[in-house]
Amino acid sequence: MTPTQIRELLEQVARGALTPAAAVEALGRFPVEDLGFASVDHARGLTQGYQEVVLCEGKTPEQVEGICGALAQATGAFLATRAEPGIRERLCARFSRADANTLARTVRLRREPAPAPTGRGTVLIVTAGTSDLPVAEEAGVVAEAFGNVVTRLNDVGVAGIHRILRHSEELRTASVVIVVAGMDGALASVVGGLVKVPVVAVPTSVGYGAAFGGISALLAMLNSCASGVTVVNIDNGFGAAVAASRINHLP
Repeated sequence: MTPTQIRELLEQVARGALTPAAAVEALGRFPVEDLGFASVDHARGLTQGYQEVVLCEGKTPEQVEGICGALAQATGAFLATRAEPGIRERLCARFSRADANTLARTVRLRREPAPAPTGRGTVLIVTAGTSDLPVAEEAGVVAEAFGNVVTRLNDVGVAGIHRILRHSEELRTASVVIVVAGMDGALASVVGGLVKVPVVAVPTSVGYGAAFGGISALLAMLNSCASGVTVVNIDNGFGAAVAASRINHLP
């Protein structure tokens, strides 16, 4: 549960809209709910500022549904990442309000009413090529779920440098920029040299043989001559979004 949700619960008890017994029941799964195959961390919102996110890779459909069900019952929301088609279909059948994003491979159940964004500015996601979109869209879905306003610039890689230069205003006004690029990963250095805000670079596994599944882009970003570019792991749109969200929520 998040601090806001706990505060709302206590306020309902204080004004008589919720009985103490009902509040105790709502908190009964807090802080950890043991499902046997998983220990669902309902205190994650208090300790890290965002609810536990479900990585579907390596889990059975039944396990994913069980964890998502526990999160939905406790908070009315969940976010599942790296969800293959069968898992997306299963979650959407179980939770009619859930939104599946095929490109990002995510399933998200939003709270009702949906809370307003809490980030202090805009997270801008810049994508080098269309082939990088799955990783970029994963970052976008996660950043939005964590309470950020997200904007996107797609297919503006260095093969046509004028494409990114046309968007200097969007770059200057963003609070955090996530750059997603494969092949030579050069876009991160270009953007890092154009802005004064934090830049989080995501190397992708897109590229021909010598790209080595993203290692070439990773090394290029780590060796960026633009100062202060932060680099996450290959194809880790989720990690980039979490880092950007934390930055965007600093006081």
